[in-house]
Amino acid sequence: MFCYQCEQTAKGTGCTAFGVCGKDPETAALQDLLVYAILGIGQYAHRVRQYGVKNHDADVFVAEALFSTITNVDFDPERLKSLLHKAYNIKEKVKQQYLDACRQSGKTPEDLSGPAIWKPADSLDQLIRQGESVTLENNIKEYGEDIAGLMHLILYGLKGMAAYVDHAQILGQEDDNVYAFFHETLNFLTKGQFTLDELLKTALKCGEVNIRIMELLDKANTGTYGHPVPTAVPITAKKGKAIVVSGHDLKDLAELLKQTEGKGINIYTHGEMLPTHAYPELKKYPHFVGNYGGAWQDQQKEFDAFPGAILMTTNCIQKPKESYKSRIFTSGLVAWPGVTHITDRNFAPVIEAALAAPGFPEDEPEKTIIVGFGHNAVMGVADQVINAVKSGAIRHFFLIGGCDGAKTGRNYYTQLAQMVPRDSVILTLACGKYRFNKLEFGDIGGIPRLLDVGQCNDAYSAIQIAVALANAFNTDVNGLPLSFILSWYEQKAVCILLSLLHLGIKNMRLGPSLPAFVTPAALKVLQENFNLMTITTPEADLKAILGE
Repeated sequence: MFCYQCEQTAKGTGCTAFGVCGKDPETAALQDLLVYAILGIGQYAHRVRQYGVKNHDADVFVAEALFSTITNVDFDPERLKSLLHKAYNIKEKVKQQYLDACRQSGKTPEDLSGPAIWKPADSLDQLIRQGESVTLENNIKEYGEDIAGLMHLILYGLKGMAAYVDHAQILGQEDDNVYAFFHETLNFLTKGQFTLDELLKTALKCGEVNIRIMELLDKANTGTYGHPVPTAVPITAKKGKAIVVSGHDLKDLAELLKQTEGKGINIYTHGEMLPTHAYPELKKYPHFVGNYGGAWQDQQKEFDAFPGAILMTTNCIQKPKESYKSRIFTSGLVAWPGVTHITDRNFAPVIEAALAAPGFPEDEPEKTIIVGFGHNAVMGVADQVINAVKSGAIRHFFLIGGCDGAKTGRNYYTQLAQMVPRDSVILTLACGKYRFNKLEFGDIGGIPRLLDVGQCNDAYSAIQIAVALANAFNTDVNGLPLSFILSWYEQKAVCILLSLLHLGIKNMRLGPSLPAFVTPAALKVLQENFNLMTITTPEADLKAILGE
């Protein structure tokens, strides 16, 4: 196997024997093959669109399939096998649409090769062998590290975008132009000859389209569940039966809350689900009682100690311990072999497991943290914020957020947040906030110094806040007293970074390390155009940012 799509990849270069995430070589091969199959769909879907013909099944499937290959999503070979055969069937349908369109227009269809002519093997072992022949390492051998690295930057950007597309689509928000871009870009990755310039332009185009996708997701979430409002969330247990929900899918959580009404079961969030307590249509449930634990990488220890059922709704699953394997469940696109998968949002098995478990024996002394500072909430006090900046009460804004992870070096973000001057405000989002969100930061004239914007999915809110502040001060984002210090782990972070680069945001700091697929040549371009930097030490970076 060869995989270097996440920040924790082995030795900072690539996992070659076994994935740090828990992915075995067989699963890696099947995921590589699924990507290859999706490229074939893109070849035909892009071409048939030139004749005004669309296939919505192909549109939705491409997003679902790409999402399934993100780090910590689908570890189940049998589910991947099913996706591969579905990919082939969809490709053949789109191919036929293309041939029919050509015939009706009197045009000769192109004689396509590569992914376009791929056929799946029958058995799982044979599919694995097919996957081993199309690993992304082949791109490196064929095109060299620089070209292949930028190809993979685009591919990983698409994977991250696919996650947001999937979440938005589930709640009824779609844009056909987005689907068209996916097919166009997948087809582009099959063309065989590339220049560094056109690859970089395509990567930044991914960032542009991702802003539209995040806008759709924001509309989907807020249109369905209301705009988040500042909310104090208990981080301590309450006596009673319990279910903890992790991942990112708001609809799964909403349906579980409905199905557990009146059953004497308390619902807790974990990881990226923490911000959901701020949505009016979710927080209205009295048995939605708080947040349990911290970031995704601590789940094995935290789930082992949790006295109830566990529901994983999207990526971030780790190999379950035997101690809780019988009471952890997956839904949506996430899967682990031997773990019960919930379909059609019928959470009866989860409820049964919660009722059979002991639950928490007593109430703990209540402690809370505040969430819910999305763009709507922050803009509601924009005048107060602007006046605080003009008066000098607020000196600087720091956006410290992104993914968390187990790799050493992430204490940097805790230390930096603690060192930020008292006259500065910290914006945070995603699970990186767990490095410091339970610390006390106080306020500046009633404005909390720590503003939790939400999930990684809510990066749109952070961008909207930055743009609104820039407009208020008649400048651009780079002219604001605002610094971006970002942590990354997987592919959703990649597409958000591409969005920030598309917006022309400079002087961003990224860590704990740069992506393995960003070669020195590619990094040089990013440094020359955007002054993208790696983090160093909290002391040195803070001094450089504040000019001290």
